[in-house]
Amino acid sequence: MSMFCHQCQETVGNTGCTRTQGVCGKTDDVANLQDLFIWVLKGMAVWGQKAKEIGITDEAYAMFIDEGLFATITNANFDRSIFIEYIQTGIKKRDQMKSHVLKEWRESNSASDAPSPDATALPECATWVPANVGEIVARAEGGTGGWLEIENEDIRSLRALILFGLKGISAYMDHAFRIRKNGLEIFDFLMEGLATLVDDTLGTEELAAFVLRTGKMGVLTMALLDAANAEFGAQEVSEVRLGTRNRPGILISGHDFMDLRDLLEQTEGTGIDIYTHSEMLPAHYRPALKKYEHLFANYGNAWHLQKNEIESFNGPVLFTSNCLVPPDLEYKDRIFTSGAVGFYGCLHIAPRSDGGQKDFSPIISMALTCKPPLELEQGTLTGGFGHEQVLKLSDKIIAAVKAGKIKRFIVMAGCDARSKTRTYYTEVAKSLPPDAVILTAGCAKYRFNKLNLGDIDGVPRILDAGQCNDSYSLAVIALELQKAFELNDINDLPISFDIAWYEQKAVLVLLALLNLGIKGIRLGPTLPGFLSPAVATVLMEKFDIKPISTPALDTASMMAGM
Repeated sequence: MSMFCHQCQETVGNTGCTRTQGVCGKTDDVANLQDLFIWVLKGMAVWGQKAKEIGITDEAYAMFIDEGLFATITNANFDRSIFIEYIQTGIKKRDQMKSHVLKEWRESNSASDAPSPDATALPECATWVPANVGEIVARAEGGTGGWLEIENEDIRSLRALILFGLKGISAYMDHAFRIRKNGLEIFDFLMEGLATLVDDTLGTEELAAFVLRTGKMGVLTMALLDAANAEFGAQEVSEVRLGTRNRPGILISGHDFMDLRDLLEQTEGTGIDIYTHSEMLPAHYRPALKKYEHLFANYGNAWHLQKNEIESFNGPVLFTSNCLVPPDLEYKDRIFTSGAVGFYGCLHIAPRSDGGQKDFSPIISMALTCKPPLELEQGTLTGGFGHEQVLKLSDKIIAAVKAGKIKRFIVMAGCDARSKTRTYYTEVAKSLPPDAVILTAGCAKYRFNKLNLGDIDGVPRILDAGQCNDSYSLAVIALELQKAFELNDINDLPISFDIAWYEQKAVLVLLALLNLGIKGIRLGPTLPGFLSPAVATVLMEKFDIKPISTPALDTASMMAGM
């Protein structure tokens, strides 16, 4: 066994990728270095917790932990050298914090007999100092920090739920903090969660309780990101082009609106068009971004189809967050990365200084030498149904429900991916009766957002609320409808959840929905492989989580409120 990674839905055999390369393309050396790096982050968190106890806060320290977790999300960073550097930097920061904590404690307790913060036994991750890079590589190859070190499968499963939820929080928090610079309570929770994962005194009951706390903090983090993204304007119902024109272009993927805004400002008047890809499609719904005339169209589909689409695009491609597929040599020189994303041999754009912009001049220079993109399709897509827009339609929606014209809302949100079984979501959308409305967010929508399902009294039958980062909108819509219909229980609403998951942000969204009290969620294409049988059984019994079955059976059950 060269590696063991089970964090995504496509993990081999729904058990774990164990050879020299995972399904996502991550090599075993990178996977093992990521495990070791997370172990180092846990050690940082232990000292971060001790710092908090004596009133020390360090925003940069916390942000490094957040960024580090984000870099380990599926399809984010594949660069071995980056993780070696992360490990070295993390140990340096950890020991600086340790020195700060001990100094502050000594000054505050000079006349006290209270035990020093390092007097009790500490986990090795809080004390380990490698002699050189060779020792880092050897510990990574030996499996330090990996899942197989945890023998009890239920403990392993619950810790996985917590860690993957924390990774989802880190991704949402990374975007939110860069815009608004607030949310320190989220950073505190990340450190508390990581420290919890190395506390061997905690059993299944304590860990299960922390899983639910992670869901609660997920709701707060998504609300924070929703408020931060308001800087780009509330979503507007918008028609988005799918074609091309005869000008060079830059394709931008991922979720980072700040990167897109910088790129739009730097390309204005250059004759270059900006095209969005996959999760960046909802940029066309935001007033502060759609005002740029050269934000021209959406190009292609969900992230997993990017190889053929990038080949056809001809110009450079910027990845601003996770969803990178290891690039082919034919176009690798046209790939640029930013933020948490990385791949060896691809140029990484340096971070922005406070109040400044990232420098995208290398991408712009390349674009000016490239041919225009080949056209993949024509037509338009309509979206922009964030909670602000849907609530403006609430009178129409409530009237249609009371008149029996809308019988049910089906939340089909989450992630898309390669598996052929994901045609299930297309077939469900096609088989829903004409009195059903789909609420969606995330790249799962690419399985059905180009279907012509019409509308109900002016309410489109597909309401796209945006990125997976906009999943909070779906929760707000459900909660507001609960108020409008004066229901005591959110589960009495005519809403069913048929969620597609792939990576760790989707895990957090699931935990957030459970925290809001939503039951009966269908989850597919498979239940997470990191769930032990006992933990899976508890989730199904306590929250009525259901595996998907067939489109026909599930459509009938959902329309019947089951």
